Amino acid sequence: MLERASRARPVTPGKIYGAPGDGASGHISLITALVLFGLWLLVTEMGWVRPLFLPSPLAVWDKFVLAMTEGVSNSTLAQHTLASLGRVLGAFVLALVTAVPVGILMGVNRTIRGLFDPIIEFYRPLPPLAYLPLIIIWLGIGEFPKVFLIYLAIFAPMAIAARAGVRSVSTEQIHAAYAMGATRAQVISQVILKAALPEIFTGMRIGIGVGWTTLVAAEMVAAHRGLGFMVLNAAEYLASDTVIMGIIVIGVFAFAFDLLLRYLEKILIPWKGKI
Repeated sequence: MLERASRARPVTPGKIYGAPGDGASGHISLITALVLFGLWLLVTEMGWVRPLFLPSPLAVWDKFVLAMTEGVSNSTLAQHTLASLGRVLGAFVLALVTAVPVGILMGVNRTIRGLFDPIIEFYRPLPPLAYLPLIIIWLGIGEFPKVFLIYLAIFAPMAIAARAGVRSVSTEQIHAAYAMGATRAQVISQVILKAALPEIFTGMRIGIGVGWTTLVAAEMVAAHRGLGFMVLNAAEYLASDTVIMGIIVIGVFAFAFDLLLRYLEKILIPWKGKI
């Protein structure tokens, strides 16, 4: 019996848990969303919670239409969204072109790791609101400090993920590449970087999520447009329908970016989970 089990073909994790975004998990997610929406509708229609604390889905939809046409907080929803997208995407691209190289260098060079590791590990657990006052003091209250705050929040997880990806490369792969005549630059680009891509994409997905999380903090100071600004401004007037509408819009965009990164990961790293 044990002998037969040992000869059996190994089962991949994807077959046990299901691949992300497969049919079964997608149906379950859809059912979960419908159930939550039904509970929200039931609670508000039965009057179990006052509209001040939990407005009905219809009220939130009406506010969405109003924000799209006439606008809220001195701008339309499209203008708020474009402002926030510019900040998050700008910070994400800036982190991508700096954090990934730094993470790779930390994985292959002890000096670079000793230089950057204490800094990253020190500020990584800090909430962005903790160092927001310093950023305001140092950089002012313009547009760049908002992008820089989001950038700092994204930088740490992306750099750590890239470093972890490099450290996960087996020594045998590196020695085999050197034995075949590869230079150090070729080993880094063709062996280490490709092997680290799954971890890098994981860091990108975590980073974009952290970026949207930090958006509200970034738009707390001297912002005139943005989804976070819209939510905070509505909260001051107890406009819970606008707050929930803004939260839903932020969540939809964050989820859309995560799906896009999953799709790119599937295209660029087809071997992930199969080795």
